[in-house]
This record gives sequence, C-alpha cells and structure tokens, in this order.
Amino acid sequence: MSAWIHIHNAEGREIKTMQITSKFTIAVHIITAVDYFQDSEKVTSNFLAGSVGANPVIVRNVMGCLKEGGIIETSQGRSGITLAKSLDDITFYDVYKAVDCINEEGLFHFHENPNADCPVGRNIHKAMDDRLRKVQMAMEDEMKQITLAGVVADTRREIIGEGTK
Repeated sequence: MSAWIHIHNAEGREIKTMQITSKFTIAVHIITAVDYFQDSEKVTSNFLAGSVGANPVIVRNVMGCLKEGGIIETSQGRSGITLAKSLDDITFYDVYKAVDCINEEGLFHFHENPNADCPVGRNIHKAMDDRLRKVQMAMEDEMKQITLAGVVADTRREIIGEGTK
C-alpha cells in the first residue's frame, strides 16, 4: 500500500520520513471499477475496498478526495457511487490533483541541510531547482493528456481477453 523512506543524517539520526502512497492508483482503480460495475452492482465503499484490496477507511478517504475534486458523486440510495464526469473529461492530472499526491513543495523534496561551508552544498539548490521544476511540469503536462477513458477501455479489453465478466 505504501512504502516508508527514512532519511538519516551523517550521525545516523532520522531527519525525515516520507511516505510514498498509492492514493493515485487507488483512485484510478476506484473510477475504473465505478464505471465497470455501475450497471450490475450497487457500488459502495465496501464493494470498492474488496476490489482494490484495501481497508474500506482508506478507500473512503480517497473517495472523499475524488468527490471534493468533482470526479465522483455518492448517494445512500440505490445508485451508490457514480461518476460526476465523463471518462473523457477526467485526466490523470485531475486525479493526481484531487488526491493530493504531492504537497506544496512539489514532486521533489530537497534535502534540508546542505552544508553551506561546502561549495557543492552552497550551490546544489541553484543548480537543480529549475531542472526539477521542469521535470515536474513535463510530468504534469503529460498527465493532462491521458484520460480515464483509455484506462477503462484497456481494462475492459483485458477482462474480455481473460474470458471473465
């Protein structure tokens, strides 16, 4: 589900712990399952948790982000969870932003305390910051081009290929 990365300083003391989550892929799985099962099942958070293979609380948290992002709608009635937009109108970027895959710093977190007495330590930020920003922008621009319609179509094709419903 998630991996923890522990960063230690030269003395071995932990200075930063980052979590790399799977919220983005869980969100895409949720959207795909909502579309796939909408006509045959009442899609609920428990149903989706079974499909995702995750705790229902985690699924509900991701669903809350998707609802706030205008991607899904929820109701206690017969329909359960539905898509608020067409699959063609939901991009990877929309999902990425909705589930807060990154914080305000951006995709790359720079180490906290480069040694100011070292010429490399003093200048590494200046040498890398613009490049890292460009990498993030390129990734986000690519994500804006990919819609969930393609993921759902490929998933349906895979399901048909394995001969199951």
